[in-house]
Amino acid sequence: MDITAKIKFVRLSPHKARELARQVQGLPVSEALKIVDFSTKKAAFLIGKTLKSAVANAENNAKLAVDDLIVKLAVVDDGPRLKRFWPRARGSVSPIKRRMSNIKVVLTDGKNEE
Repeated sequence: MDITAKIKFVRLSPHKARELARQVQGLPVSEALKIVDFSTKKAAFLIGKTLKSAVANAENNAKLAVDDLIVKLAVVDDGPRLKRFWPRARGSVSPIKRRMSNIKVVLTDGKNEE
């Protein structure tokens, strides 16, 4: 059974968060939480928050044991962009794109549903 948790509109560039998401993918939940807890990146806090939310969904909604769960998928997608402008010389401007992310974590217990 697959359990999903999402966080949308996170003020973090997806490029910065994808590296950590790739490290967590395919690991048991306990190992993934260790990696997230000891990382110093801002993405680690946000991915950890999503991972803990998925674990809570598995425990409370699907009545699954936490010890059996594996991170099936950890994806960081592009969110909307805030478009800002930065002043330049002689009255001109340069566009700035403030990027956002959507983080999705899918957990599985390894058993197929029929």
